[in-house]
Amino acid sequence: MNANAPARAELVRRAAEVAPVLRANAPWGDEHRRLHEESLAALTDAGLFRMRVPARYGGYETDAATFVEVMTELARGDGSAAWNVSAWSISAWMACQFPDHVQDEVFGEDVRVCGVLSPSASAVPAADGMVVNGAWQFISGAHHSAWQVALAMGPTPDGQAQWPLMALIPLSDLTIVDDWDTTGLRGTGSVTTVAENVFVPQDRLLPLALVLQEQSASKLNPESALYRAPLIATGCTTFTGTAIGLAKSALATYLEQLDKKITYTEYASRREAPVTHLQVAEAALRIEEAEGHAARLAALVDAKGAAGEPWTPEERVHARAYLGRVFDRATRTARTLGDASGGGSLYLTGSLQRTVRDLHALSLHALMHSATNTELYGRVLCGLAPNTMYL
Repeated sequence: MNANAPARAELVRRAAEVAPVLRANAPWGDEHRRLHEESLAALTDAGLFRMRVPARYGGYETDAATFVEVMTELARGDGSAAWNVSAWSISAWMACQFPDHVQDEVFGEDVRVCGVLSPSASAVPAADGMVVNGAWQFISGAHHSAWQVALAMGPTPDGQAQWPLMALIPLSDLTIVDDWDTTGLRGTGSVTTVAENVFVPQDRLLPLALVLQEQSASKLNPESALYRAPLIATGCTTFTGTAIGLAKSALATYLEQLDKKITYTEYASRREAPVTHLQVAEAALRIEEAEGHAARLAALVDAKGAAGEPWTPEERVHARAYLGRVFDRATRTARTLGDASGGGSLYLTGSLQRTVRDLHALSLHALMHSATNTELYGRVLCGLAPNTMYL
């Protein structure tokens, strides 16, 4: 972390103070399918968009362990807001892989960068750059962003094949399609963006394969531990706190409702029922398990970044396995408590139903999907090579 940045305890305190604002605006975000301006202002004032921005631009270069704790606090207020802060942060990290003079264009005060790793567009060579055409789904926070890290398939240097290219594009060059009408994470505003004959200069293009191998085009950022870690491992630890905070929110909400009667039984309150004891204990233990996996991953990212040590293929796969496990534990927690809450939890006026929906939506994300990540880990344990480049 930047020596001049706020300490971990201070950033966590700021997040805890912002959480009630996020909680109050979460129903609005659910209805309008984007974050409320008051929530954005509170996050900006707390400096929480600076955590993955280089120190030379006023950023904090926040370490992984601190980031997990901050996201946990934010998600206890609103999962959509926490997810967006995480998505903006990892996208800012990706922007930090571009040449330093390009970063000078990007990082104004509290500028937000959105992005996605799916190469669902095409890039055709043009003089001094590429012309990009295509669309990208699930662009969280696009409504409130200035730049997008977009992936497009373009020619390799020898022109004999295609490979994914990271393109850094101003949102003003893209069209937003407001198609984010989903069952969960509605407040993230994860819309589709479209490029129509958008020219991208050569210095705002990077081969994804090189970034995945820690080959940055920046000369300054690799001096920082934060930017020496692998992209995917950094992304994995960036998102764990959101899952944990949502699971904690679900448990806190359920415990506030212990005095409700269990309908069609003689239990005057849930507190008296053995089934409740099993449910809350299971939920609490799953949260502890999720926190343990997240802490181990964050410690690995921070330690290897500080030492400048290379990552083994097994460690890269383990990072994804940890992430999948965190989301599995958190999602099961929310589902258990949602089921235990009975019919009354169906009303949209309650927060637990939104927490359940948000975690279910998160668990469907390709990078968070527990079964996919567990299978990948088991594959490597069985002596087979990983069957993905996203490591």
